[in-house]
Amino acid sequence: MKNIRPALVLTLFFVLLTGFVFPAAVTAIAQSSMSYRANGSFVVQSGKVVGSELIGQTFSGSNYFHSRPSAAGNGYDANNSSGTNLGPTNPKLLVGVEGFEGIQQLAAKYRLENQLSQSQVIPVDAVTRSASGLDPDISVENARLQIPRIARARKISEDSIQAMLAQTIQPRFAGIFGDPSVNVLRLNMLLDKR
Repeated sequence: MKNIRPALVLTLFFVLLTGFVFPAAVTAIAQSSMSYRANGSFVVQSGKVVGSELIGQTFSGSNYFHSRPSAAGNGYDANNSSGTNLGPTNPKLLVGVEGFEGIQQLAAKYRLENQLSQSQVIPVDAVTRSASGLDPDISVENARLQIPRIARARKISEDSIQAMLAQTIQPRFAGIFGDPSVNVLRLNMLLDKR
């Protein structure tokens, strides 16, 4: 009993600390300092939730900016978040297999839908999947290459779309980490408002 009592007391203490006190403290801090992010960064339009800034969506119409490819379920399925688990030297990643488009197929599809020449360099995020499969952002260059297609589909000038793109560019994190990016949902919503 001399050894069991302290073990039970410590177990109960750590259950309370790590199971209740710590989660409650983290939740309180998150709700008070960044409640929008802590609650999922939901984007609301006309009183209806249309998505989240943190989870990508598939946009397929020629009048919308397209997200990067996704390996999560049927594409951007949050229940099946994952990458392809293919190593960078795996030939399936490059040439694909039945039911899985490789980089070559994705590049051909991207060039075709955006009417790009075979010599046009394509941004890597246009033909590769993110690690989570849920990346909501694309590179600025990826967005710029899609502008002519969208301008033709919406019958508006490329300059006006370029101005919308400039409004939605997110700078590097802390000014030094990563590259500038564009949230596809926010940019497409700005297009629809026009």
